[in-house]
Amino acid sequence: MKEFKKKVLVTSALIYANNSVHIGHLLENTQTDIYVRFLKLRGHDAFYCGAEDTHGAPIEISAAKQGVTPEQFIAKWAKEHEEDYKRYLIDYDSYYTTHSPENRHYTEFIFKRLQDAGHIYTKDIELTYCENCKRYLPDRYVKGTCPKCGAKDQYGDVCEKCGAAYSTIDLVEPYCSICGSKPIRRPSRHYFFRLNDFSDKLRAWLNSNKNLQPEIRNQILSWVDQGLQDWCISRDGPYFGFKIPGEENKYFYVWLDAPIGYMASTAHYCKGKNFTAEDIWLGEDSTIVHVIGKDIIYFHLLFWPAVLMGSGFHVPDNIVVHGFLNVNGEKMSKSRGTFLTGREFADLLDPELLRYFYAANLGHSMTDIDLDLKTLQDKVNNELVSNIANLVYRTLSFLDKNFDSTVSTTLNKELLADVAKKAEGVSDSYYDYNFREAVAKTLEISTLGNRYFQDNQPWELVKTDKEKAQRVLTDCVNIVKTVAILMKPITPVFAAKVEEQLGLTALKWADVDSVVENHKIAGAKIILRKIDPIVLKKHGEAKQEEKNEEKPTKPTGAAALDLHVAVVTEVNDHPQADKLYVLKIDLGSEQRQLCAGLKPYYPKEELLGKHLVVVTNLKSAKLRGELSQGMLLAADSGSVVGVLNASDSPAGTQVTAEGISGKGAPQIEIGDIAALTLEAKAGKAYVNGKLLGTEKGPVKVDKGIEGKIR
Repeated sequence: MKEFKKKVLVTSALIYANNSVHIGHLLENTQTDIYVRFLKLRGHDAFYCGAEDTHGAPIEISAAKQGVTPEQFIAKWAKEHEEDYKRYLIDYDSYYTTHSPENRHYTEFIFKRLQDAGHIYTKDIELTYCENCKRYLPDRYVKGTCPKCGAKDQYGDVCEKCGAAYSTIDLVEPYCSICGSKPIRRPSRHYFFRLNDFSDKLRAWLNSNKNLQPEIRNQILSWVDQGLQDWCISRDGPYFGFKIPGEENKYFYVWLDAPIGYMASTAHYCKGKNFTAEDIWLGEDSTIVHVIGKDIIYFHLLFWPAVLMGSGFHVPDNIVVHGFLNVNGEKMSKSRGTFLTGREFADLLDPELLRYFYAANLGHSMTDIDLDLKTLQDKVNNELVSNIANLVYRTLSFLDKNFDSTVSTTLNKELLADVAKKAEGVSDSYYDYNFREAVAKTLEISTLGNRYFQDNQPWELVKTDKEKAQRVLTDCVNIVKTVAILMKPITPVFAAKVEEQLGLTALKWADVDSVVENHKIAGAKIILRKIDPIVLKKHGEAKQEEKNEEKPTKPTGAAALDLHVAVVTEVNDHPQADKLYVLKIDLGSEQRQLCAGLKPYYPKEELLGKHLVVVTNLKSAKLRGELSQGMLLAADSGSVVGVLNASDSPAGTQVTAEGISGKGAPQIEIGDIAALTLEAKAGKAYVNGKLLGTEKGPVKVDKGIEGKIR
């Protein structure tokens, strides 16, 4: 377990209160939330503080356009933002606002400290002024060409392409983004912070702070070495923000009071507690971590640390920087339908599944992340559902059906010790902000559990050594418990449902080392199912009526059959038909029910645990009132029936016909199956003359029967 100072404050960048939360914002919020949840799970006194970034001319201008006060404008966005964060399970300990008494207090306090120490001065400067709008234009209301790299349509403070910082008058071919006219230059007296005076201190902090990402340290050091420009920290009115004490029409620049919002939110969190924000921000017995995007590193790794140094406050211990979010390999774009708000994406996918995808791609680097929707579908279906959720359900459902939902004692202590050791490796990855690695290591543990279940074949073992079978299941339950703990920071709702089924609540990281024995679980239910492809509509693209859509051509031959191995977990008599059984089957990622005319040919105990071949894309139907979701395949000699058996292949394995797979084939009718030639010869099964098999080898026909397969 990593050692931290007494308290750990973690923040993510403040969202500006003039637009909706989009999926790019949620990357950062999710990253921060996962880290704080993990720290709490490990027993650290950690808390997550954030706020609405509410000040600046854009707020004042947008509010005026809508005919509301700035206070009303920011309140509307705050309500929407908080709702969206909750939707994506972002659990702030304090979510506040920069337009607060606490923020005013700390802003004025820091300003006075800097002023008294000689770090603030005033001078007349030329600014951009729009004669048409009759106002000085703030950074975000002047656009033009970047003077450093030549990128077009850049704002007047920082280039989004190269990251260079400059003033509005440095822009090439500037224009007013309110009315489009060319601005003039006009002088105005303003306050400046002597940023360059802190070059040596910043260089020392950057070189000594081993927590910082190397690529970040090197980039910031290069800026320090090039020479830092003093920072203008005031703005002319009209402006929504805090007036500078003693001034009539001068306001603190939003980038002075916005990061101070971290302090204000801390103070909001500390209300009613036995410690204060000063204990965190003025003392040294705490750890402060900021999580930000790479577009605001200049402010957070130069300006903000220098302000804190100059005013005697605690400089952050770490600033974690992530890359941008692309969608389907391209920059987010409204015209392509890939610029999505959190609310829009929540209509397409359970928000917790997006959290999983982000975690599975987040390392401790500035590398951009690509939200490729096909990859997202595959990761959810193949990792979260087919691996982790499959282990949970197959273990607990088997325990339900065979052992009255009760575990006994563990069997393989070496296995569980190995799992605990691997779990500590997951912990190390979380501490290192390498969530991608944490997910990969968790999947290794889950795979280990699935393999252990499969290798021990409890459906067979229960017939010969029921006590040992129960102990095998006890081992699997303990692995499920550990996997649930490891997934809690990423998928807290999923983990809570697993805890509920286990009959274990509020598991902590320390419970990885505990052993669950002689315990009754609460019962198994399917928690997750595979998701369908996510289709985005381009901006303005009309939805076609289904009758106008071109229908895909149905595959023919063996490709029409989506065949999978299914393990029989339960056999019951059909209540309305003498020759039918009602089977419960496990397809790996899901459970289904089938009706089958096997009663005259197989006793129940002989079918239980068999690995059958099932047509999974046959349209569901009710047979004498009982739902049948697919069709098992069996050979019929005219007097004897033998099922198709794939005993060496696990539940869910795809069955192919000499490499021809019907994976993802559309739904078919019983007549489509009748049109095919399915037959058994010499103990093997064929579709249109092609041998059926899995990666383990050919499918076998029970009892060596030859004849038609039905």
